Amino acid sequence: MQRGAPVRLDFPSTLEMLDVAQSVSEQVGRAAGLDDESLHWVGVAVRESVINAIKHGNGGDERKRVYVEFTPLEDADPPGLAIRVRDEGSGFDPAMLPDCVAPENLLKCSGRGIFLIRSFMDELVLQRAPEGGMELRMVKRVQHQSA
Repeated sequence: MQRGAPVRLDFPSTLEMLDVAQSVSEQVGRAAGLDDESLHWVGVAVRESVINAIKHGNGGDERKRVYVEFTPLEDADPPGLAIRVRDEGSGFDPAMLPDCVAPENLLKCSGRGIFLIRSFMDELVLQRAPEGGMELRMVKRVQHQSA
């Protein structure tokens, strides 16, 4: 891996690729300077976003692709890791996501992925991708330890 260069994955919509995406996130995140706790949360966020892209974005259609890009933010202050996950689905309006902590949604078995990702990551943007589909952009920053 070239220092500071993005790492890109492009794979069919299959859950079998989850471990690969998470493993790459850990390697690139470690190289970007993230600590073990941050790497854990990035791994959870990557898994959730890839699952969403496969199940909700691409509707489980293995002919459609999922694209994941990891970019170390070495020159940022503080440095960190930017991740982009894109599907080939029809997209959705992020403002229309149901509130997963509303009483009527508490017992539902899905609908918490974006809420969790927003909790774990330092930045999150959901938008329609210029190439088509929906994209999720997230950033995890290096946490400076106080002495």
